[in-house]
Amino acid sequence: MGVQKFEDLIAWQKAQELAVLIYSLFDSNRDFAFRDQIRRAAVSISNNIAEGFDRSSNADFIRFLYFSIGSASELKSMLYLSKRLSYINSSEFDQSIEKTNEVSKIIRGLINSLKPKP
Repeated sequence: MGVQKFEDLIAWQKAQELAVLIYSLFDSNRDFAFRDQIRRAAVSISNNIAEGFDRSSNADFIRFLYFSIGSASELKSMLYLSKRLSYINSSEFDQSIEKTNEVSKIIRGLINSLKPKP
């Protein structure tokens, strides 16, 4: 029996944890436009997993998983900028990049498991 709800997906769970981390890291950041954009990118990862899960086909789900990977890449880009702007320290940056890479790898694994086998 396969996964019955998106909440059971490790990819979704890890993406949610990542979003919570990003929210906490940038909670007191006064660059409101930056803070809002990095938060939207982080939240978009798990939201696209959830939205894609309930689509009518694996092909649709895979498409949304690629959107999630795109959001993770956007998040990484913003993390690099946040470090350069001294919005976060090196330790926070390293932790965030590591978690973002982990989420991307898990999503890529999920995509590979959903692709039709030759």
